[in-house]
Parts: sequence; structure tokens; C-alpha cells
Amino acid sequence: MNPRSEALLRELTEAPGAPGYEGAVADILQRELSPIGDCTRDNLGSFICRKEGDKSEPKVLLIAHMDEVSFMVKHVTSKGFIRFTPLGGWHDPVLLSSRVVVHTHKGALLGVIGSKPPHIVPPEDRKKPVPKDQMFIDVGAKDAKDAARMGVRPGDPIIPEGGFAKMGRGYLAKAMDNRAGCALMVETLTKAKRHPNVLYGAASAQEEVGARGARTVAQTVMPDVCIVAEVGIAADVPGAPEESEHGVVGRGPQIFVFDAGLIPNLRLRDLAVSICEKAKIPYQFSAMERGATDAMHVSLTGSGVPSLYIGAPSRYIHSAASFLHARDYDNTLKLLLALAKALDAKTVAALTVR
Repeated sequence: MNPRSEALLRELTEAPGAPGYEGAVADILQRELSPIGDCTRDNLGSFICRKEGDKSEPKVLLIAHMDEVSFMVKHVTSKGFIRFTPLGGWHDPVLLSSRVVVHTHKGALLGVIGSKPPHIVPPEDRKKPVPKDQMFIDVGAKDAKDAARMGVRPGDPIIPEGGFAKMGRGYLAKAMDNRAGCALMVETLTKAKRHPNVLYGAASAQEEVGARGARTVAQTVMPDVCIVAEVGIAADVPGAPEESEHGVVGRGPQIFVFDAGLIPNLRLRDLAVSICEKAKIPYQFSAMERGATDAMHVSLTGSGVPSLYIGAPSRYIHSAASFLHARDYDNTLKLLLALAKALDAKTVAALTVR
């Protein structure tokens, strides 16, 4: 990964962007892409950039979501502790003792998801998981009135606190899902110098709570074909099955043959595979039985949109720190650029020939 890509990924992952509160991320995308295309935002907050190519059709949509798994203030107790609701899918064991930032109308507040020390936990409870609805966030307030004076209100977004850092041959950061996809979308539109189509780069809002932004983006663009730029699930860790349908870090982009919201267009899938094999881009097939992407809604727009989900394999997604290998980012970008160049009118028309 070159320094320019690294700096973009750092800025995007460090920006706050809970579902429904993605403005800071959209501002970065606006700055990056306004010099090369017409940029707009829809009424849900999704960002869309239209970049003219050598031809006026087809319309190729490259979409990534802006939001990250996070939380929202639900209630403040009389003693000043925050009860919260999750925004997106969280696995309870990754939460306790995590640092978070509460974004209030008076500014950002550092907090921590509190945990009891083992000294006061009864032996019979030590092996029991603590459910989210019993957890709380401590921002150092002495009571509810003090928390209100600090600016805390129900509905305030709460973001995991985690800085961007190099780790081994890759990067560790919060919100890799899916700011990595946003960075890939930006770089694809920026570097695609000659493409026989109109490229739309979109960053959707509220994907983690039901892929809501994908609906409005698709209705705005009405694309002829859709590529979802995402992270994939890397399961190459101790305790995972040796034979897994999930990805391996360092082995290239994941081409998804199935997820809970999409069976991809087979000709589009085969086009991606052919590109990888001809260009010697390493790739891997993956399936995801639980979980879906923006393609779930985009593919059902109008009379149907041929769609494909491509992911850069990442470890520990839906936590406060995910790992992405630099080589996987670079190879995923190569595949996306090649697809942008290959999707001319004839090729796109052939995707749905019966």
C-alpha cells in the first residue's frame, strides 16, 4: 500500500460515523471526489459521485457503506451511568472494558464500558457472559444532572475508540468495516482514467442497521450493474475450522458466491474470476450464510440489477479493532479497476441474456 492510500485509510477509519451520523465520513469523500465528478448527498445522508467515462452508458455503481458498528445513548441512570443500545451487530464478549467516545452537542466525551473486577464477582457468575443490556458506560459523571451538564442526551451516538496503527504487514483500526471499502471506492474512481461507462461511486448510510442507504442510492442512480466494495470475513485464526468458507488474510480479494441477501449474477462473478486469472490477481471464493451487504437492496431495484460482493479479507470485524493486510487492499483495488474498465455496454447487456 502506498503512502497516499495509507493516509486515506487512516483518515477514514479514524472519522466517527455511527449509523445515521455519517457526516464526517461524507465530508472526507466530498473533498476527495469533488474534483473528478458531480457529488451529491441524498436525504438519508448517503454520498454519491458521478464520474463521466468514454461512453454515456452503462451506469456502473460501486458502493461501499460509511457507517460503523457503534452504539446510541438510550438512558442515563440516576448515578450518571449511560445505558446504551447497539447500532449494528456486536458480540457481547468484545465489549467490556472497551473505550468509547460519546458525541454530544457539547463535544466528545471519552468513556468506558464498565466492568466489575473479579474480586466482587461471585464465583458462580465468573464464567457467565454479561449481556449488552446489563452493560453501562462510565463518562466520569457523578449523577444524571452532571451527565446532562456534560452534554449527554438520549440519542447521542457512541463510537468505539481506537486509533489507526501499522501491524505487521497490514493495519489495525476501528471501522475497517467498511471504511476500507470507502477508500477502495475513492481510489477506483480517482484512478480509473479510461472507462467505457459512467461510474457512480456511492457511500451508503445506515448499512449496519439494515442496509437502508442502499435503497435510496439505488433509487437515485438506477444502475445497470453493481459492485459492492466491502471487507470480507477472515477466519484464519486459532479455533476456527481449518476448512472454512471464509477468507484467509494475504490471499487476495474474496469473491462471494453467496450471502444472506444476495446470490450474485453468475456472469458477473465469472467476469471477476476471469480478470483475476488473466491479470494474476490472487483471489478466493467465500460464502456468508449470516449477514448481507448493500447488494441485498440494490440488486432488487427496478427489474433487477446484476450485482457482486467483493471483499478485502479482514480479521476481527464488528469489534473496536480490525486487521487488514496491505497486499489484500492493493489486489482488491486492482480487481475493481479492471472491472470498471471491462464493464462496457456489450458486456453489461450480456450479464442478463437468457
